[in-house]
Amino acid sequence: MVSDRMDKTRVVKVLRRLRHALYEKVLARTTKVHAHDEKNEAHVGDRVELEETRPLSKLKRWRVVKILEKARVGEAAAQSAEEKA
Repeated sequence: MVSDRMDKTRVVKVLRRLRHALYEKVLARTTKVHAHDEKNEAHVGDRVELEETRPLSKLKRWRVVKILEKARVGEAAAQSAEEKA
């Protein structure tokens, strides 16, 4: 989870790994998606499970199903500091 500043909306960074077709090097690609969180339960640094859903707004096409792992205290602050730098 990257951002929890919006009401009922979370920005989640999705990591996917793929193998280059010619060179066979494993590449990491990230995508940021907006996800609906009805109860505002998830926070920055949490690992969450997403589910594709109908379009809820201009950007929201995903929904937070459950929180897999809560962020440790201080870990989220370190992540946000790294992203700002």
